[in-house]
Amino acid sequence: MRRMHHDMGGLPAGKVEPVEHSYADWEQRVDALVMLMRRHGLTVDESRKNIEALPPQDYDRMSYYERWIASLAQTLIQRGIITSDELGRKMAEVEQRGAG
Repeated sequence: MRRMHHDMGGLPAGKVEPVEHSYADWEQRVDALVMLMRRHGLTVDESRKNIEALPPQDYDRMSYYERWIASLAQTLIQRGIITSDELGRKMAEVEQRGAG
């Protein structure tokens, strides 16, 4: 079995420094959305599957919460709750709000 890109277990990575930090508002919102979706049937396995399916270049570039929101969006599309087009239109709308 081939090791997936995200699987860092057993590889040298240096010491991990556990540090408390403040979370940005958008990160807190992502966390809240995921917790809300878990009340409506989202599973940890479903979230992990979609995070682990990210292309290596995207996985490496994205932060922890960026991976979470990408996974959540993919789950909503897979379940037929939203379409890719609906998501794209909403993202463009939000981007326009930020540009003003």
